[in-house]
Amino acid sequence: MTLPIPPQSSADLWILRQPPLGSCTGELDLTELDAAERSRAGTCRREAGRLLYSSAHVALRRLLSAYLDTDPRSLRMGREACPCCDEPHGRPVLEYPDTPLHFSLSHSNGMALIGISTVPLGVDVEKVPAPKTVDVCTPALHPDEQRELATGPADVVGFGQLWTRKEAYLKGLGTGLGRPLAADYLGADPALRPDGWEVVDVPCGPQHVAAAALRGTERARVRVHWLAMESLYKENPVPLDPGRSLLAELVA
Repeated sequence: MTLPIPPQSSADLWILRQPPLGSCTGELDLTELDAAERSRAGTCRREAGRLLYSSAHVALRRLLSAYLDTDPRSLRMGREACPCCDEPHGRPVLEYPDTPLHFSLSHSNGMALIGISTVPLGVDVEKVPAPKTVDVCTPALHPDEQRELATGPADVVGFGQLWTRKEAYLKGLGTGLGRPLAADYLGADPALRPDGWEVVDVPCGPQHVAAAALRGTERARVRVHWLAMESLYKENPVPLDPGRSLLAELVA
C-alpha cells in the first residue's frame, strides 16, 4: 500500500508496541535490513532487545518504502554532519534521489516511535524513569527546567516527558546529547522553547512517554498512528492503513 506524503508543516508518527516474547504469529523479514542493521541486531544480548531493534528497523523501512512507493531493500541510509563537530553522526538521512522525506526513529523497553515528515524532525520515546534516574539527571538540565521540577511534587512522568522533548529536539538538530542539556529550555511553557521548532507531547500509554520536534515556525500538525506488528511479517502482512490506525491528531 502506498501512503500519502505528509503535508507541509506536519508529520506522521507511528507507534509500535512489542508483543510479549513467544506471542508473535509470524516472522520478520530480516532480508529487508542492510548488513549493518543485521549486525547491530546480532549484538543485542537479550532476545527482547533483538526483537525490538529488528522490528523497529523493519518498520522504518516498510513505512519509508510505502511513502516512496519502492522496495524496502532499495533504501540506503546515511548521516548528516554533526553540527557540533562536523563528524558524520548527525541527523539520519535517506540516500534516495530527490526524496522529500525526513525521518527519525526511537525505541525503548518494548516500544518504538517513528516520525516521517517533509521537514527535519526528531522523535523520542522512553520508559517512565525511576526516581533515582530523575535525581541523577535533573542537575544537568536548563536552570528554568530545574526550577519547574523543584516547585512541583515529585513527578517521574513529568520529568520523563520533559526529557523526551529535549531528546527529540536534540535529535532534530542532529547533535544528540553532544549538545549540553542545559543549553535549551524544553519545559512546560511552549513560548520559552527554542525558536524555529515546534514540539509536541505524544500519547503512548501509561508506561512510556514520548515527544516529537519539527523544524518550522508554523503550527505543526501531527498525526499519531498505531503500527500493528502483523504489518511487519514476512508472509501475508497486514496492510498499512493510516485511516484505521489513527490514534490522535495533535497541534503544536
